[in-house]
Amino acid sequence: MMIDFTKMHGAGNDFIVIDAVRKAVSLSSAHIETIANRHTGVGCDQVLVIEPPKRDDADFEYKIFNADGSSAGQCGNGARCVGRFIREQGLSPKQEMTLQVGDCLRRLSLSKNLEVKAELGAPVFDLAAVPCSLPYRDGDSSTGHELKLGKVTVNAGILSIGNPHAVIVVDDCAATPVEKIGTMIQALDNFPDSVNVGFMEIISRDVIALRVFERGAGETLACGSGACAAVVHGIKRGLLSPEVTVNLPGGKLMVSWNGANNPVWLAGPAETVFQGRVNLR
Repeated sequence: MMIDFTKMHGAGNDFIVIDAVRKAVSLSSAHIETIANRHTGVGCDQVLVIEPPKRDDADFEYKIFNADGSSAGQCGNGARCVGRFIREQGLSPKQEMTLQVGDCLRRLSLSKNLEVKAELGAPVFDLAAVPCSLPYRDGDSSTGHELKLGKVTVNAGILSIGNPHAVIVVDDCAATPVEKIGTMIQALDNFPDSVNVGFMEIISRDVIALRVFERGAGETLACGSGACAAVVHGIKRGLLSPEVTVNLPGGKLMVSWNGANNPVWLAGPAETVFQGRVNLR
């Protein structure tokens, strides 16, 4: 089975984007793993499939699959790449459009030079909805929750931005053993759907450095929902301004949030790398 694809990235967070609007496409988790493999496939952090919407109030539906074949509920950088793909492929001329992601609707705003800003919805702090089995205490969403890693306890902001996130404030992002700690946190029984783990260094009220260890993908060069989760946690703690530049290993993203039940917005680069075909035997 031959599949046409487009390779894209947002600040180094790379995707294989597949058009299932003009041609029906059916992919198994094994197909996703084959495509995502960086040695024997094309290579990517996530595979994004764009389909006709199931709802009248959406322009398109898109589905997100991690490199291990599992599904993801949100991908901020992916949404922005999808917006650019839609415009470049002539699927829609709109500058403002709505994507259906699972049961949710997410807005995209495209500028004339194809810069894309994506809405990721309002953050969720209810632990059961994240989901996370830790007991909730008043004020925890602002101060953080204790996670026991063997003999060590770390404090993490736990919230959902479409995906579950645990955000840890560190002194030196570059020197933090991200894979070791991220793997330990993902192995905790407290996160039944696993969790993306972010390590945030606060440089100023308007700038942070961030590394993210994603579920189903490992550490990535950038994570859009992870950037949003980190900034939201920093704002809740009173450490950050409503608009923050996020420095990730792959580049810069801009996150804005006005608090309460307002949606989080993500802006940054979205680039097309190349197009091709892959044979899925």
